Amino acid sequence: MTIDVGRYGVWTFGKVSPEQAAAIEQLGYGAVWIGGSPSGDLPFAEAILDSTDTLQLATGIINVWSSPASQAAETYHRLEKSHPGRFLLGIGIGHPEHTEEYRKPYDVLVEYLDALDAADVPAQRRVVAALGPKVLRLARDRSAGAHPYLTTPEHTAEARKILGDGVFLAPEHKVVLTDGSAEATAEARRIGRETVDFYLNLSNYLNNWRRLGFTEEDIAKPGSDKLIDAVVAHGTAESIAARLAEHIDAGADHVTIQVLGGWDKLLPTLTALAGPLGLKG
Repeated sequence: MTIDVGRYGVWTFGKVSPEQAAAIEQLGYGAVWIGGSPSGDLPFAEAILDSTDTLQLATGIINVWSSPASQAAETYHRLEKSHPGRFLLGIGIGHPEHTEEYRKPYDVLVEYLDALDAADVPAQRRVVAALGPKVLRLARDRSAGAHPYLTTPEHTAEARKILGDGVFLAPEHKVVLTDGSAEATAEARRIGRETVDFYLNLSNYLNNWRRLGFTEEDIAKPGSDKLIDAVVAHGTAESIAARLAEHIDAGADHVTIQVLGGWDKLLPTLTALAGPLGLKG
């Protein structure tokens, strides 16, 4: 089994409606990634898959601290039976700072993958949220590949070196569509900072940015313009598309696009980007 999600997908902080999913498919995006650590039973999944014909549904990600592997496995088999080949199980350690039970996150992730193996969830239908080299290697060895979050094309290039050829790599990138004016740029950075602020407290993201060469001043709250501009693409549709294409050029197989600014911006932004991204929409 291979992963066929197209070059670009859509990452949402929460589920999309069946109507939104159908529109996303019509625009030419290959997948919808459900983020925000959704419940492992994904009760909304069938409605999304029923409303579309080829769109892949992925999780970005199910949190291994809060959703048992047995539940994730049951969900995989349920969706594989009803919609064969259209569900990709993304798992990750989430944010260890937010769990009351301290265990080494890497060990928890390994145990979870062991349980998925025991429950016959194919490695080629799962991906692992990975930032640092150790977890990237785990994603390479125990799954179809990696789904890095809140990264840059430079990280994508480094991830590709670690993963090697033939391993799936699907980074996420945030976008804010504007007219490119100075006033709009300031507003886009404000929106970007509102989202990125949460991650400026989390060690895995801070360490990853340090590895990429950002300074302590860059990653201190509220985040420098350099950092925000690196992880949030903003401006015209053409300029955003060019930024997203940098991930492809750096070795990504698929880029997941998170639209910022509110649910009402989701479809208009994706519609504006479809042409510059070379999608059929």
